[in-house]
Amino acid sequence: MTGKYQKYPTSLYVFSLLVLFILAAPMARAQDWVRTGTNLGVQRIRIAAADFKLASGDPQAVPLRATFNTVLFSDLKNAGVFDMVAKSMAPEATPGGPQEINLAQWAAAPASAQMVVFGSFSVDGGRINVRGFVFDTHNTESPQILGKQYSDNANDENARQIAHRFADEIITQLGGGINGICETKIYFVARSGDGNKEIWAMDYDGAAPHAVTHLGSISLSPRVSPDNTRVAFSSLGRNGWTIKMYSLVLNRMVNFNAPGGTTLSPAWSSDGSKVAYSSSISGDPEIYTADASGGGAHRITAFRGPDVSPTWNPKSNSQIAWVSGRTGLPQIYIMDSDGANVMRMTDGGYATSPSWSPNGQFLAFAWNRKYGPGAPGGQDIYIMDIASKRWTQLTHDAGRNDFPSWSPDGRHIVFQREDESGTQIWSMLADGTEQQQLTHRGSNSMPNWSWK
Repeated sequence: MTGKYQKYPTSLYVFSLLVLFILAAPMARAQDWVRTGTNLGVQRIRIAAADFKLASGDPQAVPLRATFNTVLFSDLKNAGVFDMVAKSMAPEATPGGPQEINLAQWAAAPASAQMVVFGSFSVDGGRINVRGFVFDTHNTESPQILGKQYSDNANDENARQIAHRFADEIITQLGGGINGICETKIYFVARSGDGNKEIWAMDYDGAAPHAVTHLGSISLSPRVSPDNTRVAFSSLGRNGWTIKMYSLVLNRMVNFNAPGGTTLSPAWSSDGSKVAYSSSISGDPEIYTADASGGGAHRITAFRGPDVSPTWNPKSNSQIAWVSGRTGLPQIYIMDSDGANVMRMTDGGYATSPSWSPNGQFLAFAWNRKYGPGAPGGQDIYIMDIASKRWTQLTHDAGRNDFPSWSPDGRHIVFQREDESGTQIWSMLADGTEQQQLTHRGSNSMPNWSWK
């Protein structure tokens, strides 16, 4: 079953600084090929985020400003491209605009910031108003890197979303032009007290979890479409396992022409035109592709043993990785999207749940390399360079880890971890560092990161 197989800186100074960072990236460690390929090998920019200046007397402004400041700092810290100046090391000043910033103060020790984020926050007439800036502390003649204004209805959720939007602008501008992920969502499976499993969604940082489906059944393997309008998933009904489709625009189920047999593990192509899945309609579970409504189904594997958990190469959509048990224990394979040029990627153990990186260079997957009775191995998340088949282990000695899913910026991976306390969703940078737990209540599994 699825659970087992599966204004950027115009400053010349900033441009030169980024080039120097790239040239100075350390090359000695074993994981450098991962860091370089996932855009994590560049030396981080040291950035300070000042608390935004309160610019109104509305009583709502104080708690909403606190939410905004907390989320903005957390978003920048989570980005994987900044060395954050701790609040305790930052000057006490809260500059609200360009005329109030003392760049020398922020550039000096102990802050030693290369960039500083600051601005003003107010609530007027029931609306949040934010003015945000990013300044280069070493460019006294033309320091402004970014200036933005935001306005929305005054509530806690909008304070969070404005912080996410501003953080994404900063990350995109200072992080090499790769879009930030602060406004993305993670879809996952949540088990209810009655044993049912529904599809849920939450912000990328674990905030605002909420149910998407209410089917009163067992639903697994959510996969959100590239345009964020639909979620495909496997669900247990009267006739067994089948693929269902939920519209996030209409907030209801929509038609998907799933074949008969046990049909599991849907996966979208990156252009949203096709869905791959596993179906046993021919006897053995095989990989099929179809259009976005389920029409034009075409079988692309035909070999004894289960074939499940397909994932497309999002860079080209010309290849599919999947899990096959054709040689015994499940292993990761890749093939052309028409089923040609099959190539085995893993060389033993028990390998499941492949996820293809946005740049098409890597596969992340779950692997118990020493699987078998009495073996000391555990199930961990690995990353493999497809061209060379070099791999590295990202998680170590921390429960059973499964179902990795890449963030759209290629710098992060979300995954499931099961230990003695239960099953929860975690995230980490794509080199295995900065692991953090996102869910804390109930039982949560099978995460899928939205495309944007």
